[in-house]
Amino acid sequence: QVQLLESGGGLVQYGGSLRLSCAASGRTFSRYAVGWFRQTPGKEREFVAGISWSGSTTNYAEPVKGRFTISRDNAKNTVYLQVNSLKPEDTAVYYCAARMGGTRYNDRGAYAYWGQGTQVTVSS
Repeated sequence: QVQLLESGGGLVQYGGSLRLSCAASGRTFSRYAVGWFRQTPGKEREFVAGISWSGSTTNYAEPVKGRFTISRDNAKNTVYLQVNSLKPEDTAVYYCAARMGGTRYNDRGAYAYWGQGTQVTVSS
């Protein structure tokens, strides 16, 4: 079992930055790939970024490439999402999710564990 807890969201102005954190419980967290997704009301949850268990492989959705960076510290059981150059369209609830194995990071259905989400609001 893995439990995930996101933090770091908030209200930020256009062009601002935040660092989202996804803290995990469980001694085997380092074996899990992790993805960040986001969701706005009335829309499906969409993939943002993913990282392999070792951190050696990352993957990003096109709208966030060059602005967002995913990383992890397995010693701290934490995955980070650095979000820079924020735009109003980045406003959403951001969720982290964990999966064992696989390389299709954008496959929402493959993730077994999800956090509660953290709200990011970007004002124009």
